[in-house]
Amino acid sequence: METLRVELGERSYEILISSDWLKDLGKKMKELIPMEKILVVSDERVGALYADATVESLREADFNADTIILPEGEEVKNLSSVERIYNFLVEYNYPRRCTVVALGGGVVGDITGFAAATYMRGVNFIQVPTSLMAMVDSSVGGKTGVNHRLGKNLIGAFYQPRLVFIDTSLLKTLAKEEFISGLAEVIKYGIIRDARFFELIVDEMGNLVSGDMKAINTIVKRCCEIKAEIVSADEREAGLRSILNFGHTVGHAIEAVTNYRKYRHGEAVAIGMLATSRIAVKMNLFSDMEVQRLWQVIVRANLPYRLKDIDTDDIIERMRKDKKVRSEKVRFVLPKKIGETVIRDDAPEPIVKQVLDDMKL
Repeated sequence: METLRVELGERSYEILISSDWLKDLGKKMKELIPMEKILVVSDERVGALYADATVESLREADFNADTIILPEGEEVKNLSSVERIYNFLVEYNYPRRCTVVALGGGVVGDITGFAAATYMRGVNFIQVPTSLMAMVDSSVGGKTGVNHRLGKNLIGAFYQPRLVFIDTSLLKTLAKEEFISGLAEVIKYGIIRDARFFELIVDEMGNLVSGDMKAINTIVKRCCEIKAEIVSADEREAGLRSILNFGHTVGHAIEAVTNYRKYRHGEAVAIGMLATSRIAVKMNLFSDMEVQRLWQVIVRANLPYRLKDIDTDDIIERMRKDKKVRSEKVRFVLPKKIGETVIRDDAPEPIVKQVLDDMKL
């Protein structure tokens, strides 16, 4: 078992990483939280695979555990889903000392975390990520929330979990397309923070795509290390943490414009990373050669790199509604070199439009 730690004073918590150990969840939770009621929140696909085993582990540790199953997909990441969780908690008299467990990918984690942050002004929250995207990114750091029809993650709260429990063997049942989507976030870490890690990703991409567990375990650990380091230094995105948004300003706009149905999150982020890197080239920050290296690894990961049937003016308009906009200026995380980025709000709109237009099929 690998143990990492997010250092946030009294709200510090551990990230535990191992394989084939979902059965140990109850034992690990028993060391942390009171013996009150637990609600496991999952979605239809993950719940069918792992909800029973999760509840069994909790009950073997003497917890009183229930389950609620949400529909699957980004389109259910809304306040209606949060209300379903509230209704269950209230109807079955869940107390202030209860715990809510997110068993699923990033959508389940974000919805469940927001419900935990706001039910009775905050209850215990545990992350059990089941997708690559959630393991390497969304389960760590305490960002919770839901989408609004005009933008992604516009409603939410910073609310840290008590524990992130990662069982990488759960990835064996993850849909191939979802695993590929998660690789976008893996690539992101190399670009924003660690050039040596980017080289490792390049070297291991074939093994990652083929599902080699040794390679997967290595990259999950390193991504969590980077995320923990950044969050420990800047919990609420006052500065450093903003670099985690590389590719997301464009990516979130793509998702919103297409009503969260055309592109998976990682697919939109892959296009966003490439677009942002090309903007950086036109602003004389980044080199064509390094953009080419990013493009090559995106292609090898089987991620998309073109826009199809989307009006670029619509993307630009949605970016103006991004929650990271300051003084009506769109902020981009722009690469300077592989492993280093800068945050700028002066990207000329004609350049942004030209780059997006050039990426259309």
